[in-house]
Amino acid sequence: MSDKIILHCDLNNFFASVSLLFNPTLYDMPVAVCGSVEARHGIVLAKNEIAKKYGVKTAEAVWEAKAKCKDLVILPPDYKKYVEYSRAAREIYSRFTDMIEPFGIDECWLDVTGSTLLFGSGEEIADKIRRTVKRELGITISVGVSFNKIFAKLGSDMKKPDAVTVISRENFKQKVWPLPVGDLLFIGKRTAERLNQNGIFKIGDIPLCEDGMLTRLFGKNGLFLKTYALGLDDSPVCPPDENYKPKSVGRSTTPDHDITDRGEVWRIYLELCEEISDELRKTGLYATGVQIHTRDTSLKIKETAHSIDSPTNSALLLAKYGMELFDKTYNWNLPLRSVGVRAINLKADCAAVQEDLFGESDKNERIEKIEDSIYSVRDRFGKGSIKRGRNVKNQ
Repeated sequence: MSDKIILHCDLNNFFASVSLLFNPTLYDMPVAVCGSVEARHGIVLAKNEIAKKYGVKTAEAVWEAKAKCKDLVILPPDYKKYVEYSRAAREIYSRFTDMIEPFGIDECWLDVTGSTLLFGSGEEIADKIRRTVKRELGITISVGVSFNKIFAKLGSDMKKPDAVTVISRENFKQKVWPLPVGDLLFIGKRTAERLNQNGIFKIGDIPLCEDGMLTRLFGKNGLFLKTYALGLDDSPVCPPDENYKPKSVGRSTTPDHDITDRGEVWRIYLELCEEISDELRKTGLYATGVQIHTRDTSLKIKETAHSIDSPTNSALLLAKYGMELFDKTYNWNLPLRSVGVRAINLKADCAAVQEDLFGESDKNERIEKIEDSIYSVRDRFGKGSIKRGRNVKNQ
């Protein structure tokens, strides 16, 4: 059986590249797309190649980036444009195959095994995609070509920007095995550090390890590392299922000031749960659990969750359950920098879970009927047609 031909397409410096299309006078300057410093989301989201040469890194604070490059130009993110260009890139990919699996907004795997009779070899298809994206969208792309997804991804990372890299069954040991273990997909910083502590520094060191050692270090996932390093990954390219249902829906926020009282947390939960409720209703899902997220002013993060007796898609009930969990777990030693709430363990059928037997179900049902009516009005006349009172008290 012949090998698959898998491409991994990675749009180079995507946010920065798209933003520069609309700020062409900045092409020769170091540029970074950053979250709002005023709103305290002041981190680097993306940078162009010039900024990269100064050592500017994604996810570092803006002040750190400025210390490395005093002339760094800061641009705000424009997510609407990023989505537009992401879709345009995927439309280009679809001219060569319908087997497309997104991996974030700027990356996709493509299975072009069945496309070679029409468009040439994997490398030729990759180069056609590279040239088409550059010509039609004005941005560049790096493409990895290989016989599996792991090595295709590794290939797209090896040469940037605007390049095609082929990792074949014949050359992967020469190209892949000398690389640091951290370059392999799914090996994060902590996993790499643990491997290094055990004398495993290069990808080629992993196949030399005994299975028992890898299992002892990482459980059953340790054996996957050896599978990947040996080029034995056989996971298919999986286009998104139109009937896909999320397992959870969450929202979070970082206000422009520290949160110092319970009442503000409640108001924020209500706003966030309005958005969560809308998403659940669109997908016909109900939550059977709630998870909350807090980050205090020392930047300590805490997440806690619990199940709920009766499945719901009600914003008020989700906020209520979240607030109950918050009251049990947060002691106000410090003000809060950010909070979040998430509907978890989603089910498509609200009758799939036993009803509450202790008197709350009738009250909850009344709340849900009211919210059903509110949602119907908003769906017909717009989101602003009915607004929840800010002084609603937690029950």
